[in-house]
Amino acid sequence: MTANPSPPAALEGLRVLDLTGLPGQYAGKLLADLGADVIRIEPPAGSPARNRPPFAGDVPGPNTSLAFWYWNTSKRSICLDIATEDGRALLRRLLPRFDVLIHTYSEAEVMSLGLSHAELAALHAGIITCSITPFGEWGPHAGWQADDMVVSAMSGLMTLAGYPDRAPVMPPGEQAAICGSIQAASAILAALFARDRSGAGQHIEVSQQEAMSITQETAMQTWDMRGELRRRTGNQKLLPGFGTYACADGYVYSMIGVGGFGSPLPVLFEWMNEKGMAGDLMQPEWQTALSGMDLRQLTALLTQPDKLAEMMTRLAHIEELIAAFYAAHTKEELYVVGQNRRLLIGPLNNARDIRNNEQFNTRGWWQEVEHPEQGRSYTYPGPPYRHAQTPWRIHRRPPLLGEHTLDVLEGELGLTREQTAMLMGAGVI
Repeated sequence: MTANPSPPAALEGLRVLDLTGLPGQYAGKLLADLGADVIRIEPPAGSPARNRPPFAGDVPGPNTSLAFWYWNTSKRSICLDIATEDGRALLRRLLPRFDVLIHTYSEAEVMSLGLSHAELAALHAGIITCSITPFGEWGPHAGWQADDMVVSAMSGLMTLAGYPDRAPVMPPGEQAAICGSIQAASAILAALFARDRSGAGQHIEVSQQEAMSITQETAMQTWDMRGELRRRTGNQKLLPGFGTYACADGYVYSMIGVGGFGSPLPVLFEWMNEKGMAGDLMQPEWQTALSGMDLRQLTALLTQPDKLAEMMTRLAHIEELIAAFYAAHTKEELYVVGQNRRLLIGPLNNARDIRNNEQFNTRGWWQEVEHPEQGRSYTYPGPPYRHAQTPWRIHRRPPLLGEHTLDVLEGELGLTREQTAMLMGAGVI
Protein backbone atom coordinates (compact mmCIF):
# COMPACT_ATOMS: atom_id res chain seq x y z
CA MET A 1 0.00 0.00 0.00
CA THR A 2 1.57 3.30 -1.11
CA ALA A 3 1.48 6.41 1.00
CA ASN A 4 -0.61 9.32 -0.14
CA PRO A 5 1.59 11.83 -2.01
CA SER A 6 2.00 15.28 -0.55
CA PRO A 7 -0.34 17.82 -2.14
CA PRO A 8 1.31 20.26 -4.55
CA ALA A 9 2.77 23.43 -3.11
CA ALA A 10 1.24 26.78 -4.03
CA LEU A 11 4.27 27.98 -6.00
CA GLU A 12 5.40 24.65 -7.40
CA GLY A 13 7.07 25.24 -10.76
CA LEU A 14 8.09 28.83 -10.00
CA ARG A 15 11.85 29.41 -10.24
CA VAL A 16 13.71 32.20 -8.45
CA LEU A 17 17.31 33.39 -8.49
CA ASP A 18 18.19 34.81 -5.07
CA LEU A 19 21.13 37.25 -5.15
CA THR A 20 20.22 38.96 -1.90
CA GLY A 21 22.50 39.95 0.92
CA LEU A 22 21.49 40.23 4.56
CA PRO A 23 18.41 42.46 4.02
CA GLY A 24 16.54 40.37 1.45
CA GLN A 25 16.90 36.74 2.47
CA TYR A 26 13.42 36.46 3.92
CA ALA A 27 11.77 37.28 0.58
CA GLY A 28 13.29 34.17 -0.96
CA LYS A 29 12.39 32.06 2.06
CA LEU A 30 8.73 33.10 1.82
CA LEU A 31 8.64 31.94 -1.80
CA ALA A 32 10.73 28.80 -1.23
CA ASP A 33 8.59 27.52 1.64
CA LEU A 34 5.59 27.91 -0.67
CA GLY A 35 7.25 25.53 -3.11
CA ALA A 36 9.23 27.77 -5.45
CA ASP A 37 12.65 26.49 -6.54
CA VAL A 38 14.78 29.28 -5.07
CA ILE A 39 18.46 29.09 -5.92
CA ARG A 40 20.70 31.26 -3.78
CA ILE A 41 23.72 32.51 -5.76
CA GLU A 42 26.73 33.11 -3.53
CA PRO A 43 30.38 34.01 -4.08
CA PRO A 44 32.74 31.04 -3.65
CA ALA A 45 33.66 32.26 -0.16
CA GLY A 46 29.98 32.29 0.77
CA SER A 47 27.49 35.01 1.57
CA PRO A 48 28.38 37.25 4.54
CA ALA A 49 25.02 36.11 5.92
CA ARG A 50 26.68 32.77 6.70
CA ASN A 51 28.96 34.44 9.22
CA ARG A 52 26.21 35.74 11.50
CA PRO A 53 26.16 34.27 15.03
CA PRO A 54 24.91 32.37 16.91
CA PHE A 55 26.22 29.10 15.51
CA ALA A 56 25.03 25.52 15.98
CA GLY A 57 27.11 23.92 18.72
CA ASP A 58 28.91 27.25 19.13
CA VAL A 59 31.10 26.21 16.18
CA PRO A 60 31.50 29.10 13.70
CA GLY A 61 31.46 28.17 10.05
CA PRO A 62 29.66 28.83 6.76
CA ASN A 63 27.19 26.02 7.38
CA THR A 64 26.36 26.51 11.07
CA SER A 65 24.89 30.03 11.33
CA LEU A 66 21.45 29.76 12.94
CA ALA A 67 20.44 33.09 11.43
CA PHE A 68 21.35 31.84 7.96
CA TRP A 69 19.49 28.61 8.62
CA TYR A 70 16.26 30.38 9.45
CA TRP A 71 16.30 32.84 6.52
CA ASN A 72 17.22 30.21 3.91
CA THR A 73 15.08 27.14 4.42
CA SER A 74 13.91 25.28 1.31
CA LYS A 75 16.48 27.02 -0.92
CA ARG A 76 19.34 25.60 -2.95
CA SER A 77 22.82 27.12 -3.15
CA ILE A 78 25.29 27.54 -5.99
CA CYS A 79 28.64 29.28 -5.86
CA LEU A 80 29.08 31.75 -8.69
CA ASP A 81 31.26 34.85 -8.66
CA ILE A 82 29.28 37.28 -10.78
CA ALA A 83 31.99 39.88 -10.32
CA THR A 84 33.87 37.94 -13.01
CA GLU A 85 32.94 37.91 -16.67
CA ASP A 86 32.71 34.08 -16.67
CA GLY A 87 30.38 34.25 -13.68
CA ARG A 88 28.14 36.82 -15.37
CA ALA A 89 28.11 34.73 -18.55
CA LEU A 90 26.86 31.72 -16.61
CA LEU A 91 24.22 33.85 -14.90
CA ARG A 92 22.98 35.06 -18.30
CA ARG A 93 22.72 31.44 -19.44
CA LEU A 94 20.73 30.54 -16.35
CA LEU A 95 18.35 33.50 -16.52
CA PRO A 96 15.93 32.23 -19.23
CA ARG A 97 15.16 29.20 -17.05
CA PHE A 98 13.87 31.37 -14.19
CA ASP A 99 10.85 33.54 -13.49
CA VAL A 100 12.18 35.92 -10.85
CA LEU A 101 15.49 37.48 -9.83
CA ILE A 102 15.81 39.17 -6.42
CA HIS A 103 18.83 41.21 -5.39
CA THR A 104 19.98 43.78 -2.84
CA TYR A 105 22.50 45.63 -5.00
CA SER A 106 22.65 49.42 -5.30
CA GLU A 107 21.84 50.98 -8.65
CA ALA A 108 25.54 51.54 -9.31
CA GLU A 109 26.30 47.88 -8.60
CA VAL A 110 23.40 46.80 -10.80
CA MET A 111 24.81 48.73 -13.76
CA SER A 112 28.36 47.45 -13.24
CA LEU A 113 27.16 43.84 -13.02
CA GLY A 114 24.82 44.08 -15.99
CA LEU A 115 21.76 43.28 -13.88
CA SER A 116 19.47 46.12 -14.94
CA HIS A 117 15.98 45.01 -15.81
CA ALA A 118 16.39 46.26 -19.38
CA GLU A 119 19.49 44.10 -19.90
CA LEU A 120 17.91 41.02 -18.34
CA ALA A 121 14.59 41.49 -20.14
CA ALA A 122 16.50 41.43 -23.44
CA LEU A 123 17.48 37.87 -22.52
CA HIS A 124 14.10 36.87 -21.05
CA ALA A 125 11.07 39.07 -21.72
CA GLY A 126 9.08 37.48 -18.91
CA ILE A 127 11.66 37.97 -16.16
CA ILE A 128 10.53 39.74 -12.99
CA THR A 129 13.35 41.53 -11.22
CA CYS A 130 13.10 42.85 -7.67
CA SER A 131 15.57 45.08 -5.88
CA ILE A 132 15.53 45.57 -2.11
CA THR A 133 17.54 48.58 -0.98
CA PRO A 134 17.51 50.86 2.07
CA PHE A 135 15.97 53.88 0.33
CA GLY A 136 14.97 52.81 -3.18
CA GLU A 137 16.69 53.28 -6.50
CA TRP A 138 16.04 56.99 -7.02
CA GLY A 139 15.74 60.12 -4.92
CA PRO A 140 18.35 62.04 -2.89
CA HIS A 141 19.20 59.01 -0.69
CA ALA A 142 19.37 56.41 -3.46
CA GLY A 143 22.63 54.51 -3.21
CA TRP A 144 23.21 55.49 0.42
CA GLN A 145 24.25 52.63 2.64
CA ALA A 146 22.37 51.75 5.80
CA ASP A 147 22.08 48.89 8.23
CA ASP A 148 18.89 47.77 9.94
CA MET A 149 19.25 50.31 12.75
CA VAL A 150 19.65 53.23 10.37
CA VAL A 151 16.57 52.22 8.38
CA SER A 152 14.60 51.74 11.61
CA ALA A 153 15.57 55.23 12.68
CA MET A 154 14.82 56.88 9.34
CA SER A 155 11.50 55.07 8.92
CA GLY A 156 10.13 56.88 11.97
CA LEU A 157 9.69 53.73 14.06
CA MET A 158 12.59 54.20 16.44
CA THR A 159 11.40 57.57 17.71
CA LEU A 160 8.38 55.74 19.16
CA ALA A 161 10.40 52.96 20.81
CA GLY A 162 11.57 53.26 24.39
CA TYR A 163 10.91 55.51 27.36
CA PRO A 164 9.96 59.20 27.23
CA ASP A 165 12.85 60.28 29.47
CA ARG A 166 15.53 58.34 27.59
CA ALA A 167 16.93 58.13 24.07
CA PRO A 168 15.03 56.01 21.52
CA VAL A 169 15.93 52.32 21.41
CA MET A 170 16.49 49.89 18.56
CA PRO A 171 13.52 47.54 18.03
CA PRO A 172 14.59 43.91 18.46
CA GLY A 173 15.23 41.71 15.46
CA GLU A 174 15.96 42.83 11.91
CA GLN A 175 12.72 44.68 11.39
CA ALA A 176 13.76 46.55 8.24
CA ALA A 177 14.87 43.30 6.61
CA ILE A 178 11.60 41.61 7.54
CA CYS A 179 9.35 44.46 6.41
CA GLY A 180 11.21 44.94 3.13
CA SER A 181 11.21 41.21 2.37
CA ILE A 182 7.51 40.76 3.09
CA GLN A 183 6.64 43.63 0.75
CA ALA A 184 9.03 42.25 -1.89
CA ALA A 185 7.46 38.78 -1.79
CA SER A 186 3.95 40.26 -2.00
CA ALA A 187 4.94 42.48 -4.92
CA ILE A 188 6.52 39.54 -6.75
CA LEU A 189 3.31 37.52 -6.48
CA ALA A 190 1.32 40.47 -7.83
CA ALA A 191 3.78 40.86 -10.72
CA LEU A 192 3.46 37.16 -11.52
CA PHE A 193 -0.31 37.55 -11.65
CA ALA A 194 0.10 40.50 -14.03
CA ARG A 195 2.53 38.49 -16.19
CA ASP A 196 -0.02 35.69 -16.50
CA ARG A 197 -2.31 38.21 -18.20
CA SER A 198 0.18 40.15 -20.31
CA GLY A 199 3.12 37.79 -20.77
CA ALA A 200 5.53 40.56 -19.83
CA GLY A 201 7.75 40.75 -16.79
CA GLN A 202 8.54 43.94 -14.94
CA HIS A 203 10.88 45.50 -12.41
CA ILE A 204 9.96 45.93 -8.75
CA GLU A 205 11.88 48.19 -6.39
CA VAL A 206 11.42 47.97 -2.64
CA SER A 207 12.58 50.72 -0.32
CA GLN A 208 13.03 49.33 3.18
CA GLN A 209 12.43 52.81 4.58
CA GLU A 210 9.05 53.01 2.86
CA ALA A 211 8.14 49.42 3.70
CA MET A 212 8.94 49.98 7.35
CA SER A 213 7.24 53.34 7.73
CA ILE A 214 3.85 51.61 8.04
CA THR A 215 4.96 50.45 11.50
CA GLN A 216 4.44 53.98 12.82
CA GLU A 217 0.73 53.12 12.95
CA THR A 218 -1.13 56.38 13.71
CA ALA A 219 1.92 58.64 14.14
CA MET A 220 1.58 60.18 10.67
CA GLN A 221 -2.17 60.70 11.01
CA THR A 222 -1.64 62.31 14.42
CA TRP A 223 0.75 64.78 12.83
CA ASP A 224 -1.38 65.39 9.73
CA MET A 225 -4.69 65.82 11.53
CA ARG A 226 -3.66 67.34 14.87
CA GLY A 227 -0.18 68.76 14.28
CA GLU A 228 1.08 66.70 17.22
CA LEU A 229 3.97 64.25 17.44
CA ARG A 230 3.33 60.90 19.05
CA ARG A 231 5.74 60.33 21.89
CA ARG A 232 7.49 57.36 23.39
CA THR A 233 5.49 56.10 26.34
CA GLY A 234 7.56 53.13 27.54
CA ASN A 235 5.62 51.54 30.39
CA GLN A 236 3.88 54.76 31.37
CA LYS A 237 0.60 53.86 33.03
CA LEU A 238 -2.19 56.32 32.29
CA LEU A 239 -4.75 54.00 33.84
CA PRO A 240 -4.55 51.46 36.66
CA GLY A 241 -4.50 48.02 35.07
CA PHE A 242 -3.00 49.36 31.83
CA GLY A 243 0.61 48.49 31.02
CA THR A 244 3.30 45.94 31.83
CA TYR A 245 3.26 44.31 35.26
CA ALA A 246 5.61 41.93 37.04
CA CYS A 247 4.03 38.63 38.04
CA ALA A 248 5.21 35.55 39.90
CA ASP A 249 7.15 34.09 36.95
CA GLY A 250 7.76 37.00 34.59
CA TYR A 251 5.58 39.75 33.17
CA VAL A 252 2.13 40.29 31.72
CA TYR A 253 0.66 43.10 29.67
CA SER A 254 -2.65 44.33 31.02
CA MET A 255 -5.12 46.47 29.08
CA ILE A 256 -8.11 46.81 31.37
CA GLY A 257 -10.42 49.79 31.62
CA VAL A 258 -10.18 50.86 27.98
CA GLY A 259 -13.66 51.64 26.74
CA GLY A 260 -15.09 49.05 24.38
CA PHE A 261 -12.40 46.41 24.93
CA GLY A 262 -13.06 43.58 27.33
CA SER A 263 -14.34 43.85 30.87
CA PRO A 264 -13.87 47.02 32.97
CA LEU A 265 -11.79 47.43 36.11
CA PRO A 266 -14.59 46.45 38.58
CA VAL A 267 -14.48 42.92 37.13
CA LEU A 268 -10.79 42.72 38.01
CA PHE A 269 -11.62 44.03 41.48
CA GLU A 270 -14.17 41.24 41.95
CA TRP A 271 -11.48 38.67 41.14
CA MET A 272 -9.05 40.39 43.52
CA ASN A 273 -11.76 40.38 46.20
CA GLU A 274 -12.28 36.62 45.79
CA LYS A 275 -8.57 36.21 46.53
CA GLY A 276 -8.71 38.58 49.50
CA MET A 277 -6.50 41.14 47.76
CA ALA A 278 -8.95 43.92 46.83
CA GLY A 279 -8.29 46.08 49.88
CA ASP A 280 -10.91 48.84 49.93
CA LEU A 281 -11.60 48.76 46.18
CA MET A 282 -15.05 47.25 46.63
CA GLN A 283 -16.22 50.35 48.53
CA PRO A 284 -18.71 52.59 46.66
CA GLU A 285 -16.35 55.58 46.43
CA TRP A 286 -13.94 53.63 44.22
CA GLN A 287 -16.65 52.00 42.13
CA THR A 288 -18.17 55.41 41.42
CA ALA A 289 -14.83 57.04 40.65
CA LEU A 290 -13.97 54.34 38.14
CA SER A 291 -17.33 53.97 36.41
CA GLY A 292 -16.83 56.83 33.95
CA MET A 293 -13.06 56.78 33.54
CA ASP A 294 -11.50 55.78 30.24
CA LEU A 295 -8.24 56.15 28.35
CA ARG A 296 -9.54 58.94 26.12
CA GLN A 297 -10.24 61.17 29.13
CA LEU A 298 -6.82 60.55 30.61
CA THR A 299 -5.10 61.10 27.27
CA ALA A 300 -6.82 64.50 27.06
CA LEU A 301 -5.34 65.31 30.47
CA LEU A 302 -1.83 65.06 28.98
CA THR A 303 -2.25 68.67 27.91
CA GLN A 304 -3.25 69.62 31.50
CA PRO A 305 -0.30 68.53 33.69
CA ASP A 306 -1.75 69.80 36.98
CA LYS A 307 -5.02 67.93 36.59
CA LEU A 308 -3.20 64.84 35.35
CA ALA A 309 -0.90 64.86 38.40
CA GLU A 310 -3.91 65.16 40.74
CA MET A 311 -5.69 62.29 38.97
CA MET A 312 -2.60 60.03 39.01
CA THR A 313 -2.13 60.66 42.75
CA ARG A 314 -5.68 59.46 43.39
CA LEU A 315 -5.15 56.43 41.21
CA ALA A 316 -1.82 55.43 42.75
CA HIS A 317 -3.63 53.52 45.51
CA ILE A 318 -5.49 51.39 42.94
CA GLU A 319 -2.31 50.82 40.98
CA GLU A 320 -0.49 49.58 44.05
CA LEU A 321 -3.16 46.99 44.84
CA ILE A 322 -3.35 45.75 41.23
CA ALA A 323 0.44 45.42 41.04
CA ALA A 324 0.45 43.35 44.25
CA PHE A 325 -2.29 41.08 42.88
CA TYR A 326 -0.46 40.43 39.61
CA ALA A 327 2.82 39.81 41.45
CA ALA A 328 1.16 37.02 43.45
CA HIS A 329 0.02 35.05 40.38
CA THR A 330 1.68 33.31 37.44
CA LYS A 331 1.46 34.40 33.81
CA GLU A 332 -0.62 31.37 32.95
CA GLU A 333 -3.15 31.93 35.72
CA LEU A 334 -3.54 35.62 34.97
CA TYR A 335 -4.01 34.86 31.28
CA VAL A 336 -6.36 31.87 31.49
CA VAL A 337 -8.55 33.11 34.34
CA GLY A 338 -8.45 36.61 32.89
CA GLN A 339 -9.71 35.33 29.54
CA ASN A 340 -12.60 33.57 31.25
CA ARG A 341 -13.55 36.93 32.79
CA ARG A 342 -12.97 38.84 29.52
CA LEU A 343 -10.07 40.72 31.06
CA LEU A 344 -7.40 41.73 28.57
CA ILE A 345 -4.30 40.26 30.22
CA GLY A 346 -1.61 38.63 28.10
CA PRO A 347 1.65 36.92 29.08
CA LEU A 348 4.93 38.36 27.88
CA ASN A 349 6.23 35.09 26.48
CA ASN A 350 9.92 34.32 26.14
CA ALA A 351 11.35 31.72 23.74
CA ARG A 352 10.83 28.88 26.23
CA ASP A 353 7.21 29.91 26.77
CA ILE A 354 6.55 29.98 23.03
CA ARG A 355 8.21 26.59 22.48
CA ASN A 356 6.02 25.06 25.19
CA ASN A 357 2.87 26.97 24.25
CA GLU A 358 -0.18 24.70 24.18
CA GLN A 359 -1.79 26.54 21.27
CA PHE A 360 1.30 26.30 19.05
CA ASN A 361 1.85 22.64 19.89
CA THR A 362 -1.78 21.60 19.52
CA ARG A 363 -1.82 23.13 16.04
CA GLY A 364 1.45 21.42 15.11
CA TRP A 365 3.05 24.75 14.29
CA TRP A 366 6.65 23.82 14.91
CA GLN A 367 8.50 22.09 12.07
CA GLU A 368 11.16 19.44 12.59
CA VAL A 369 13.85 19.68 9.90
CA GLU A 370 16.53 17.05 9.40
CA HIS A 371 20.16 18.18 9.21
CA PRO A 372 21.95 14.94 8.22
CA GLU A 373 25.42 16.48 8.43
CA GLN A 374 24.63 17.46 12.05
CA GLY A 375 23.27 14.00 12.80
CA ARG A 376 19.96 15.30 14.14
CA SER A 377 16.87 17.34 13.42
CA TYR A 378 16.19 20.91 14.57
CA THR A 379 12.96 22.63 15.46
CA TYR A 380 12.04 25.58 13.24
CA PRO A 381 9.25 28.15 13.51
CA GLY A 382 6.24 27.15 11.46
CA PRO A 383 4.06 28.76 8.80
CA PRO A 384 3.10 32.44 8.75
CA TYR A 385 -0.20 31.35 7.17
CA ARG A 386 -1.94 28.10 6.27
CA HIS A 387 -3.26 27.04 2.86
CA ALA A 388 -5.97 24.40 2.97
CA GLN A 389 -5.19 22.92 -0.47
CA THR A 390 -1.55 23.87 -1.05
CA PRO A 391 0.09 23.70 2.38
CA TRP A 392 3.18 25.65 3.37
CA ARG A 393 6.10 23.54 4.51
CA ILE A 394 9.85 23.62 4.86
CA HIS A 395 10.87 21.42 1.94
CA ARG A 396 14.53 21.03 2.88
CA ARG A 397 17.03 22.28 5.40
CA PRO A 398 19.01 25.39 4.43
CA PRO A 399 21.64 24.59 1.84
CA LEU A 400 25.30 23.99 2.51
CA LEU A 401 27.58 26.44 0.75
CA GLY A 402 27.61 25.59 -2.95
CA GLU A 403 25.77 22.33 -2.31
CA HIS A 404 23.92 22.42 -5.64
CA THR A 405 26.51 24.08 -7.87
CA LEU A 406 27.27 21.01 -9.95
CA ASP A 407 23.63 19.94 -10.07
CA VAL A 408 22.71 23.23 -11.70
CA LEU A 409 25.73 23.95 -13.89
CA GLU A 410 26.22 20.39 -15.13
CA GLY A 411 22.65 19.13 -14.85
CA GLU A 412 20.91 22.19 -16.34
CA LEU A 413 23.49 24.06 -18.39
CA GLY A 414 25.26 20.93 -19.61
CA LEU A 415 28.76 21.88 -18.48
CA THR A 416 31.21 18.98 -18.33
CA ARG A 417 33.08 17.98 -15.21
CA GLU A 418 36.24 19.24 -16.84
CA GLN A 419 34.66 22.67 -17.43
CA THR A 420 33.39 22.98 -13.87
CA ALA A 421 36.80 21.92 -12.56
CA MET A 422 38.42 24.70 -14.58
CA LEU A 423 35.88 27.23 -13.30
CA MET A 424 36.52 26.08 -9.75
CA GLY A 425 40.25 26.42 -10.21
CA ALA A 426 39.76 29.96 -11.51
CA GLY A 427 37.65 30.87 -8.48
CA VAL A 428 34.49 31.45 -10.53
CA ILE A 429 32.52 28.71 -8.75
